[in-house]
Amino acid sequence: MRKLKIGYFADGIWSHNAFKLINNDKKFEIKFICPRFNSEDLTLKYLAEGSNIDYIKTSNVNSKDFLENVQKYGCDIFVSMSFDQIFQREIINSAALKTINCHAGKLPFYRGRNILNWVLINDEKEFGITVHYVDEGIDTGDIILQKTYPINDADDYKALLEIAHVECAGVLYEALLLVYEGDFTKLDQKSIHPVGMYCGAREEGDEIIDWSSSTRDLFNFVRALAKPSPMAKCFLNGKEFFINKASLIDNAPLYKGTPGQILYKENGKFIVKTKDSILKIEEYFYDGVLKVGNRLK
Repeated sequence: MRKLKIGYFADGIWSHNAFKLINNDKKFEIKFICPRFNSEDLTLKYLAEGSNIDYIKTSNVNSKDFLENVQKYGCDIFVSMSFDQIFQREIINSAALKTINCHAGKLPFYRGRNILNWVLINDEKEFGITVHYVDEGIDTGDIILQKTYPINDADDYKALLEIAHVECAGVLYEALLLVYEGDFTKLDQKSIHPVGMYCGAREEGDEIIDWSSSTRDLFNFVRALAKPSPMAKCFLNGKEFFINKASLIDNAPLYKGTPGQILYKENGKFIVKTKDSILKIEEYFYDGVLKVGNRLK
């Protein structure tokens, strides 16, 4: 049986799950694993050692020395799963079947960073996972396989992340089977949308709540930043106030008031005025004490 020889550039739980699927299939042979250079995740190292696979780190995948090193492995294809370096033309094309990437976004939309946060902030009803060829753009190469997954109001960042940890591995494995068989048609992203959409990385300070937003936007913002994200943050009496969960209130009226003002308690939870209505705060962290009658800023 011929084997597809793979160079694996990877990081995170999704890459661990994908490794197990790929490594257990005799059609595939992982020749080396290259983790993120500054990663403290040792799981891939242990997986490599357990399967007698070379584990190589580099601060620059595009350097001449690294390229010469990986060429010795004779890989048919390079595979990226949550790797954090940008591949340039020479290394992209140095494997016979080029380089592919698994991206937790519905390309050509949601290119870029922190996609699972952004889909919730944008109130999407589904998110996608896409395996695509790597080109010299960012998440712009031809699509091999794409699947979508529903989002409902009960979902937060943790829920989507848990789905992606499993499904990214499965979609990548399925895409590799298609590549192995040569049984697929590449899809140009521009045939879906000529422009597409990019998301920037979430940065420090982006977690601060703007209480003058609509109730729906605030609800989405809180669940998008729920643990293990930093959590949505505001300030009460000059101290940080973190909110991990909020909920919409059925039949809440629309009316004007003072955004960010704590209005009343209900079953140990408190109700806050928004731009257009009210929002229930379910889980929060603040000095271990809930204070009522103050304004959140």
